[in-house]
Amino acid sequence: MLPEPVRTKVVALGAETLSLLPSADIPAPLRPVAKFAPAKRVRLASTAIAAALESDDAFRRKVFETAAKHHPTLVESLREGKAPPAADPADVAGVAYLQRPDGWEEIVGAAAQVVQQKEDDQIRSRETEAVARVQAQLDAARTEARETRDRLKGEISRLKEENSTLRRRLQTARQQLTEARDAEQTARSEAQDEVERAQAAQRSAEAEARRLRARLAEAEEAAASSRRAERGGRDLATARLSLLLDTLVDAATGLRRELALPASSLRPADSVAGVEPSAHEGRGGAGLGRDPSDPQLLDELLRLPRAHLVVDGYNVTKAAWPTMPLHAQRTRLVQSLAALAARSVSEVTCVFDGADVSAPPPVGAAGGVRVRFSPPGSNADELIKALVAAEPEGRAVVVVSSDREIAEAVRRPGVHSVESVALIGLLRS
Repeated sequence: MLPEPVRTKVVALGAETLSLLPSADIPAPLRPVAKFAPAKRVRLASTAIAAALESDDAFRRKVFETAAKHHPTLVESLREGKAPPAADPADVAGVAYLQRPDGWEEIVGAAAQVVQQKEDDQIRSRETEAVARVQAQLDAARTEARETRDRLKGEISRLKEENSTLRRRLQTARQQLTEARDAEQTARSEAQDEVERAQAAQRSAEAEARRLRARLAEAEEAAASSRRAERGGRDLATARLSLLLDTLVDAATGLRRELALPASSLRPADSVAGVEPSAHEGRGGAGLGRDPSDPQLLDELLRLPRAHLVVDGYNVTKAAWPTMPLHAQRTRLVQSLAALAARSVSEVTCVFDGADVSAPPPVGAAGGVRVRFSPPGSNADELIKALVAAEPEGRAVVVVSSDREIAEAVRRPGVHSVESVALIGLLRS
């Protein structure tokens, strides 16, 4: 029975030798692990390698040849029947076991005793170190226990002082509570007196209120008499104004009939030259003192009779949806304007810059919205100015753009300019 260190060295030499042997010379039990690395062979087949060394003389001789390459001096000394004094006993026993010279068993036995002695010494050394560690841990535990005891004593002293302090505070709090209860009783008494005085004042006020209601009823009766007297004169004025308006309406109807004016859906903005999109795809007088970025202002302007909303398309979309592609910006704006047009019953024109495109891009269909691209050689600003100029004086025109140049260019009576953020806020509301 080889000592474990000797067995480990012999098995390692056997695993190394397997890499040097042809397949035919490898013992049958070791062929499944022959393709593995030597370290893996040692880990998975140490028992099989040891058994093969014990039972297969040819394999043991091959392993001895490998050992002779690693330890040539040791092999030569063993052939002479002696072992080098400085050699590792485990190497001596392993080579002697593989070489099998005369007296090899005694050599292996002597080496095994030396190896065993070394292991015993190592065990004793480890045990001594373990005892020293345990002793050091015990000393540390004792020191820690003393420190903990001292700390706890200090903590107990501190808690006693805190307890004394809390007792004093409790006594003070009890005194304050007694004083507070006395003050509460005094306040209740004073409050009862105040309630009685307030009830007396309330009764006096109710009597005064009844007197004032009587005088108010007399005043209302006098005012009703005055209104009845005024109503007769106001009814006469209303009748005269109604007659005048009826006369104007009849005159306008007769003039339209006499001139034979046909019914037309043409609007002034239709006369302005602009490029329509492919199939399916303003600021100035914004209100005196009103913020042109206020969506509420834009909503009020769109309630004006027959208001015309002119929108600088890209100026709005690049502020509202800057990360979206241009075609998606156009479609989203036009669809939102369609909903706004249906809600406000206003004429809506949306203008996009077409100066840099060879053909007008498509815009998704949206009822109630006129979509125009600026013609070649022109830009959206010029088309907006032309649309405003085409409208008759006095018609309410609302231009949506954050471009100050456009706002200044379209400034005239009846034209209102608001910021793009006002339209964005109104569309999102």
